[in-house]
Amino acid sequence: MSPKALVLTGYGINCEEETQFAFATAGAQAEVVHINDLIDGTSKLTDYQILALPGGFSYGDDTGSGNAMANRIRNHLWEAVRKFIEDDQHLVIGICNGFQMLVNLGLLPALDGAYGTRQVALLDNTQARFLNRWVDVEFAGTSPWVKSLKRMSMPIAHGEGRLYAPAEIIDRLERQELVAARYVSGAICDYQHLEHNPNGSINAIAGLTDETGRILGMMPHPERAMLFTHRPDWTLKREQLKRAGKEIPDEGEGMKIFRNGVSYFA
Repeated sequence: MSPKALVLTGYGINCEEETQFAFATAGAQAEVVHINDLIDGTSKLTDYQILALPGGFSYGDDTGSGNAMANRIRNHLWEAVRKFIEDDQHLVIGICNGFQMLVNLGLLPALDGAYGTRQVALLDNTQARFLNRWVDVEFAGTSPWVKSLKRMSMPIAHGEGRLYAPAEIIDRLERQELVAARYVSGAICDYQHLEHNPNGSINAIAGLTDETGRILGMMPHPERAMLFTHRPDWTLKREQLKRAGKEIPDEGEGMKIFRNGVSYFA
């Protein structure tokens, strides 16, 4: 039986349809659910196995990116969320604004199981401006979300993505292999002559997991790299593959993350 994925929406979240489509394509029963329907009980978190917090600009990011939505979840849904993440048959993913929500909620990295305690921050980009471009990312760790992943290219679109934490926290993230994704030089950066670390994150960190590996947060958008033709260099890649006698794929690399999430329940 395929897992059910709840894709949160409401008040400025704007990537819910793409995220729902990605999970559905990967084989999940994916539904977009408004946060108010969770709060009033119309929909219940217990009916799902995957919780996805998509990208966007919840509440206009007026009080800091992802902060207002994190407060709404904390004030109205905290017990339900805590019970959800404590079940090892559940997964959580936060993308961009969703990652910011998870950090503000203290669900990432949650060292020593301290869920609810904020331990890292996602600050203004070093350029002090919004960035919308592609990046190259390298994966590591043991999270089911990143199983067998090495490198891929995806877009970013954020103004507050620079990961910061005290040195002792960063040291633990590295030692415990909780850095799930890191900005690196690669095909897209080289092709477009771009700096590999777009926002100045410490150690070029692009994504984290908690100690269980079941909660993943990342700034790049895999749902915007679902198709081969999403790549900015897809026409070049197409010609290279044709001349090498290789098959031209339909899917983009970003789909691998959603397929990993769904296959966790196989």
